Amino acid sequence: MAKLKIKQMEGIIEAILFTMGDSVEIGKIARALEQDEATTRKVMHKLMDKYAAEDRGIRIIELDGAYQMCTKTEMYEYLIRVASQPKKHVLTDVLLETLSIIAYKQPVTKLEIEKIRGVKSDHAVNKLVEYNLVCERGRLDAPGKPILFGTTEEFLRRFSIHSLDDLPSPNPEQVESFKEEAEEEVQLKLDI
Repeated sequence: MAKLKIKQMEGIIEAILFTMGDSVEIGKIARALEQDEATTRKVMHKLMDKYAAEDRGIRIIELDGAYQMCTKTEMYEYLIRVASQPKKHVLTDVLLETLSIIAYKQPVTKLEIEKIRGVKSDHAVNKLVEYNLVCERGRLDAPGKPILFGTTEEFLRRFSIHSLDDLPSPNPEQVESFKEEAEEEVQLKLDI
């Protein structure tokens, strides 16, 4: 490939990502460039490296096989000098607990979330949907057709992970400890 060809592809990628605003799947970008996905991915990563090396104010991030142009987090303080400070959604312990359950168990129903948490979770799930961290992922084929929930791209962006595969694995010893505690709690309730 000639250098000009690569520069042209980088320019097209920048135009696509800048114009679209949201993430764009690698397949769509490859089709626009009339290239295969492997070549497109190489050009994309070269462009990402170039932004990092030149200490630019923007960067390209990968989100589960899609790419998005965004502002570097280090530039935030300068942005708020120009624009009003954006409203930051506060994630309480309840919201984080509910979000964790959804992230690890998805797709999951409210009833399943409530079984794990032991309390009603309508408010928490509704807030997470409002914050665009969780969305409907269909319906369970069961009586009443309950809604299934899963995480969104915004969840990946907010927690700086590329895909759900990047979620930390639970410590097996801790999981075993939690199981023992739960079994003891159930036994106490049965004894009462």
